[in-house]
Amino acid sequence: MNRAGFVLVGGGSTRMGRDKALLPYRGATLVEHIASIVVAAAGSATLVGDPGKYGHLGYPVVPDALPRAGPLAGICTALATSGADWNLVVACDMPAVSASFLKDLLEAAERSGTDCLLPAGPSGRPEPLCAVYHRRALPAIRGALEQGVRKVLEGLAGLTVQNWQVSLEGHFANCNTIQEWAAFVKHRHLRT
Repeated sequence: MNRAGFVLVGGGSTRMGRDKALLPYRGATLVEHIASIVVAAAGSATLVGDPGKYGHLGYPVVPDALPRAGPLAGICTALATSGADWNLVVACDMPAVSASFLKDLLEAAERSGTDCLLPAGPSGRPEPLCAVYHRRALPAIRGALEQGVRKVLEGLAGLTVQNWQVSLEGHFANCNTIQEWAAFVKHRHLRT
């Protein structure tokens, strides 16, 4: 298997005030929506987080190898779990992401030959929580975690990382607060 998909659901959702993965969205939960898109792009979706909280959703769930160590630990867990070369990793709080965008990202990663392909919008800021990681990145990421690194971009030091320029950052915009979520839902409602 050359591709696998993972959805990170291990965060504490402290700024949201409730579990953002389980927010109701399009007749299901936000994480179910994201997972279905990841399946369409990568052929599979495994949730990285607490099996007790998310096991009932019908997707495989693997617990974070280092709970409360942040998303870098979730990426490490995904790579350690995966049997695929190319691993799509998406945070559970990106409701605007599409399967076609993720498919294009995966295809670009496979052509790139890099260890990590991170999309970057017009601002130039890369988004490591909607990205593709080759499994050869695992030792460096694991080593960074063992040295106490928690910031994702710092954890990629020493790897071949390439930014993939996209015209809109909206593809991978995330919702971290109730206000951001309300604005997204309102904007989406106005468009439909």
